[in-house]
Amino acid sequence: MSRNTLYHRVLMVVLISSASSVIVSSSKDQLSPKQCEDLGFTGLALCSDCNTFADYVKDIELVSDCKKCCTEDSDDSTSKITYSGAILEVCMRKLVFYPEIVGFIEEEKDKFPTIKIQYLFNSPPKLIMLDDEGQHKETIRIDNWKREHILQFLQKKVQPNSASS
Repeated sequence: MSRNTLYHRVLMVVLISSASSVIVSSSKDQLSPKQCEDLGFTGLALCSDCNTFADYVKDIELVSDCKKCCTEDSDDSTSKITYSGAILEVCMRKLVFYPEIVGFIEEEKDKFPTIKIQYLFNSPPKLIMLDDEGQHKETIRIDNWKREHILQFLQKKVQPNSASS
């Protein structure tokens, strides 16, 4: 993605988040998953992600919108959520820019029989988490993840293959 395109996307998110802050009265209010996705916060599921985001983006309203879309980090909430499988979606042509993703696909993917690889033109690397019926539950961008982070996440969040038991 060119720097100019990234700038325009961030600018759009800032403009959208400014407009949404008029609609939402308090920073404690939660936005719907659709509103969050429209704002570009699909992959920021935990509030600690918003805190990290705030270290890099100094726009108070944008960080506030992030916090309206997050879930508090705790043992009682997201750490116990598991998925029955996932789809690792990525553009085959862009794989050259993601050596950590390539390493995972080539050397680690076989450890996870419920993870499928899907090549989709122009798609950034992301994990599409699936429920027991194979329905899409959450999308997580993994552009900058190291291979070991992908492994740790999948070991913690994806249930062992129950079909073979």
